[in-house]
Amino acid sequence: MSEDQTVIRAYEDGPLLVRGDFQLQDENGDPIDARRDTIALCRCDKSALKPFCDGSHVLVRRGRVARNG
Repeated sequence: MSEDQTVIRAYEDGPLLVRGDFQLQDENGDPIDARRDTIALCRCDKSALKPFCDGSHVLVRRGRVARNG
């Protein structure tokens, strides 16, 4: 893997881990400051730091967070 290559890895019941050269944008196309070269993006929809993962998926797995629906 070259240094400028972007890699996105999906973790089972966890976040999407993004490494490499990337630009994160909101729904309007405006940039979101990622502040680092590796980020974890939330997939459980429970994070208080959306779009970033805050580890809430662990609580969802353990049944400690009320699910939407």
